[in-house]
Amino acid sequence: MKYIVCEQPGDFQLKEKEMPVRKDDEALLKVKKVGICGTDIHAFSGNQAFFTYPRILGHELASEIADIGANSYGLKKGDKVVIMPYISCGKCIACRNGKTNCCTNISVLGVHSDGGMQDYITVRQDLLLPANNLSYDQMVIVEPLAIGAHAIRRAAVHSNEIVVVVGCGPIGIGMIKLAQIAGAKVIALDVNDDRLAYAKNQIGADYCINVSNDPQSKIAEITNGDMATAVFDATGFKGALEKGVDYMAHGGRYVLVGLSKDDLMFTHPKIHAKETTLMCSRNATKRDFEHVINVLDQFPTASFITHNVSFAEMIANFNSWTKPETGVIKATVDF
Repeated sequence: MKYIVCEQPGDFQLKEKEMPVRKDDEALLKVKKVGICGTDIHAFSGNQAFFTYPRILGHELASEIADIGANSYGLKKGDKVVIMPYISCGKCIACRNGKTNCCTNISVLGVHSDGGMQDYITVRQDLLLPANNLSYDQMVIVEPLAIGAHAIRRAAVHSNEIVVVVGCGPIGIGMIKLAQIAGAKVIALDVNDDRLAYAKNQIGADYCINVSNDPQSKIAEITNGDMATAVFDATGFKGALEKGVDYMAHGGRYVLVGLSKDDLMFTHPKIHAKETTLMCSRNATKRDFEHVINVLDQFPTASFITHNVSFAEMIANFNSWTKPETGVIKATVDF
């Protein structure tokens, strides 16, 4: 079977290997569609934390069961399934407390172990979610939306509060919609006017502000001086991560969703005065995946996927997806 491997930063290779053989607790899956995310782009660029080469990328996956044994999940050959790519141990303190998303021994498909940019893949049965009611396009965006869903749930976003989402990439866009579904009003921030226009016109963000246009004052104006009760960073950029607390109300929550490899610096009196709740949000749990599947009909999948190519065309097109000027929001690859 064919697969694409990132041998080293900037170098994809198309290769062939034997079909994988599933274990008793696994399913053999035919990969149907792969989404390209920031993790894949950072890996290709050599800027991804927790990463080694060579690696088969791909953790946003739509698949069908090609072979499966007896199981207690009601899964059978031919079923369409969404894959939770976070392989947790089930034994560590995080897993015992239901936080499988930050398992101390976690292995993420396409990051710590080989992912889905291959014709077939074997995955543990407990990591599969039935999705016969979804299209492949819908299935492939469940994982990035689940990342946002976990952050929104972690911050306990509720009706009638005003929140800020910094960064209108795929994760940020998902959080905007999911925060609105939770009943909040959302102020979207980005440096890219095209992304802000998408957030406004397609997602329905309540307010959109370019970060070069004094966002702190504008947020103060929108909130009558209160600022936002929850702020989410979906950029992963050091400067943005350090600035976000300025948009937050006293007594508010600041959630770091984007991942930076740099040290971060906050002025302690500033975050202390606000009694800041500072939290990180990593990956997602089964509960988050199920929530996304249940509300996916409220999300504009067709406009969200801006670029789509065949498996054979992926290598030639990948580099263009790293450039915002191409207008990419979500690129996908058909298998």
